[in-house]
Amino acid sequence: MRQALPVLPVLSGLPLNIFEEENDLSHTRPATALSHNGVMTALAAAVAKAEEINVPQNVVIVDQSGVTLAIFRMDGAKFTSMKTARAKAITAASLNTATGQMAPEFAVAAAIATDGEVINLKGGLPIRFGGLLAGAIGIGSGTGDQDVVVATAALEAIGADTV
Repeated sequence: MRQALPVLPVLSGLPLNIFEEENDLSHTRPATALSHNGVMTALAAAVAKAEEINVPQNVVIVDQSGVTLAIFRMDGAKFTSMKTARAKAITAASLNTATGQMAPEFAVAAAIATDGEVINLKGGLPIRFGGLLAGAIGIGSGTGDQDVVVATAALEAIGADTV
């Protein structure tokens, strides 16, 4: 049996000890995360789709906080598109939605406010499982539609929710 540690109640309604409500999850939220295998599978699927459509791509995968999990530049991909691929992934994770759908006035303000970290170009998709955000993928170097095709292939390969 655990020994309860006394805690001084500062606000009314707080439990008098930290173990009083040990099954109370009201202070948590459901979460999920990509495993390294999931990241590698998504990356491989994106590269395979880019090869299939003959469009070299930059691929960036981030977690739900925008931390980079994978970054890859295929031979022939535009090196300047690496920055946009990263921004697409960060935007999709931050807004939990596909990129390229913002109102123009919001897109400009968001880009300025975030020093270009938020971008309104197609090719960024959130990675969700059962509605829970696990991260996002950003693709860059093709047209916006080609980037979306490659990102979608990555999501399908890992069984993520359809966007």
